[in-house]
Amino acid sequence: MTDHIYWKNGTLCLLDQRLLPFKKVYVRCKSLKDVADSIQNMTIRGAPLIGIVAAYGVALGIQEIVASKGNIKDTDVDRICKKLGRTRPTAVNLFWALERMKNAFGRCGNRADMPDIMLDEAISIHVEDIENNRMLSLYGAELIDEGDTILTHCNAGALATGGYGTALGVIRAAHEAGKKIKVIATETRPYFQGARLTAWELYQEGIDVTLVPDNHAGLLCYNKGIDKIIVGADRIAKNGDTANKIGTYMIVLCAYRHKIPFLVAAPVSTFDKNIENGSYIPIEERVGTEVKYAGDRLITLDKIKARYYSFDVTPEKYISNFITEKGIIEKPFKKYIKMLFSA
Repeated sequence: MTDHIYWKNGTLCLLDQRLLPFKKVYVRCKSLKDVADSIQNMTIRGAPLIGIVAAYGVALGIQEIVASKGNIKDTDVDRICKKLGRTRPTAVNLFWALERMKNAFGRCGNRADMPDIMLDEAISIHVEDIENNRMLSLYGAELIDEGDTILTHCNAGALATGGYGTALGVIRAAHEAGKKIKVIATETRPYFQGARLTAWELYQEGIDVTLVPDNHAGLLCYNKGIDKIIVGADRIAKNGDTANKIGTYMIVLCAYRHKIPFLVAAPVSTFDKNIENGSYIPIEERVGTEVKYAGDRLITLDKIKARYYSFDVTPEKYISNFITEKGIIEKPFKKYIKMLFSA
């Protein structure tokens, strides 16, 4: 699936993931504000995709300023990046992409074709992400055995990336290799990204998928109904502590207790070389209103208080392996993650 994000005639077109799987509606971003809003309001989500969309947002922001002023300064680019950086603070791919776009601007300065160069850089980030997903998925498929039942949480498929997917990419690659596997997808409250997106993606691929409420993970692990667990990630610290969709921490405790391999699939851009451990990872808290609704339907009294943390942190000691486009990372994680940044 690559049609969920594309550039056409000066416009970034994004499939509105809030309406899936029942409606396919595209949001057309023609300005920096349009892009920032689409990230903030979760028209799109998924750490790799957030980074890609932000890169296009920088290109659009630069085009706007050049069109109005005739030139652009470093301070203008900094302002663009700060605006985008405030949208989703946990996903490090966002800041990785913004830094890469700033560096690209620094190399080309105010050349006449600078806006085109910046757009080309955003497109390169997009294409590279798809290639990296395919590579990490091929590595990860080697860890999947014939007959495995695999549990996954949230959505780490093509919709969360430039295309193909990370955790779901591994599952897809194993399926394409002819391995007979089954997938258990958690519904993933409050946005039901597992029910709406993961189950839909797997169903389209012809992969055997069963949907369960989030609170079934413990029972399924206890009953030996799960062979492996695989998730994506939004930020990975230098020691291997991993931020992922809220609820991941509870699942990993079940996996650890019942000796079930727990795999994290993520591109190298998700590893944060500036953070030593998970205690330094900023955890986004969204408005509690989002918890009180299932779609557009209020499920509790409007006056009831609610809180919604988007992510939690899984300590590295509970993780079995990381899967990246550079290969499988085994323990000690800190030693081998360090090598990712020096390669």
